[in-house]
Amino acid sequence: MLPPLKNGTILRERYRLTNIVGRGGMGSVYRAEDLRLPGRLCAIKEVQPDPNASAETVSQMQTQFLQEASILAQLDHPNLPKVSDFFADDEREYLVMDYVPGKDLKEIMDESRKNGRLLETNLVLDWAQQIMDALEYLHRQSPPVLHRDIKPANIKLTPDNRIKLVDFGLVKLMAPDDNRTITIVQGRGTALYTPLEQYGGDEGHTDIRTDIYALGATFYHLLTDVPPPDARTRFLNPRALRPLQGFKNIPTRVADAIMWALEMHPDERPSTIATFRRVLNGQEPRPGQNPFLAKPTFWQALQTHRVAALITLGLFFLAILLTIL
Repeated sequence: MLPPLKNGTILRERYRLTNIVGRGGMGSVYRAEDLRLPGRLCAIKEVQPDPNASAETVSQMQTQFLQEASILAQLDHPNLPKVSDFFADDEREYLVMDYVPGKDLKEIMDESRKNGRLLETNLVLDWAQQIMDALEYLHRQSPPVLHRDIKPANIKLTPDNRIKLVDFGLVKLMAPDDNRTITIVQGRGTALYTPLEQYGGDEGHTDIRTDIYALGATFYHLLTDVPPPDARTRFLNPRALRPLQGFKNIPTRVADAIMWALEMHPDERPSTIATFRRVLNGQEPRPGQNPFLAKPTFWQALQTHRVAALITLGLFFLAILLTIL
């Protein structure tokens, strides 16, 4: 892989790089100043070809990059950074988008842990509404756009408390003819938040439910400060994932929705963000669970109403004793 560019490098006679804000297996992400629009800051995502790839593969990657960039440039949503430019230079491709100030949710979660507390449930649920707004928008595109790397580190909170879903490095378009996906920029996601079907890489069948799994894993981590076990571990040990119902201060509706999103098989997850949102918000129960028909067992009722049960049993035995006397 080529080394990262130095601070002060000017790209396309317009963007002066000020520092690196992130690095990955495909290149770096830079913070830059727009010399044509003084005061405007940009984030520039760099994509480098595999140094071992053939010339044909590199050419395909460049075509795919242009396809991704043109799609992203058409997106316009308050919870997504706006893509404003894309170009190639010196064997690298670049995607220019708005620079999003603020901290990502992983940083905020880490700070809360250092202070000896969890993130407030209501605060996480407020963030969740904005994250779901962004994903619903992406999935409504024709064809739908998948993010494929949803995680706390890819979600930023701006100084004005707006959520931004960032890092489009793994975006995919869904092919409408066979309900599969077309790779735009190679990527595998992040293990803790990646469903099993995404481990197949570009040969795996990924769709909207892939993002829903990662969304559920992200909410699980934010609410508990406990990262969910990766899908391979769960496949080998189905009990590896601790049910959210075992954590305090997490409403039942929230626990049900997140555990539903984290089902191993895609067919057992919510089919859309809208469906997931309704269960998360308590507007409807998770399919297969009817709160109006569900009745507690005798022992569950006994545990819930322990004091009343003891008084009733005491009165019962007292009545028997008086009858005998």
